[in-house]
Amino acid sequence: MIWQIVILAMIAAFLGMRLYSVLGRKAEHEEEAIANRLERARQDAEEQQLAPAPQGGETAQSERALAGFTPAIEQGLRDISAADRNFELLPFLEGAKGAYEVVLEAFWRGDKEELRELCDEDVYQSFAAAIDEREAAGYKLHNRLIRIEDETVHSAVLDGRIARIAVRFVADIASVTRDKDGNVIAGSLDDAIESRDIWTFSRDTRSDDPNWLLDETDAA
Repeated sequence: MIWQIVILAMIAAFLGMRLYSVLGRKAEHEEEAIANRLERARQDAEEQQLAPAPQGGETAQSERALAGFTPAIEQGLRDISAADRNFELLPFLEGAKGAYEVVLEAFWRGDKEELRELCDEDVYQSFAAAIDEREAAGYKLHNRLIRIEDETVHSAVLDGRIARIAVRFVADIASVTRDKDGNVIAGSLDDAIESRDIWTFSRDTRSDDPNWLLDETDAA
């Protein structure tokens, strides 16, 4: 029936758009673009190479890397860095960006095994249920991630020994849903839609496993 098709298509599109261990309370004009933060980090690194290393240089370098965020985020990142000496913010953000793309594409093609490796149990079960419902209806997603415009730390906290960092993603996604006969019932690959998501990644700081898991998704 028409209303069932519309509802299922909306669910598929909604879940596709909302898929981050682990990845806004602030207004847009208050948020600094990640590109600017990366540029500042490069400039800081160059200045450090030219200047004599101050006493306690390792601590000072860590402080500069965590600068530019709200006090709450800065404190959370400091706590995580103290608990995990191998944690580095910029590599983490690059990894989160890659995870965003991989998880979305795995969900779109219905790859449960890959999702199980990247998500905690609750998130995995939500994705698996959506995939099962989609397949039962005979629908297929032909979505495409056009580009990730921005990835910014939204929150960071150390909960006991569990580090949790939420990343706000802004991305352009082209979304198409087809029925079992290949007919388009929703969306278009010609029109990308801006998606704003907050994905939270988590990791046990005492674990030897360096990988972060996606443990929550939300709309920004």
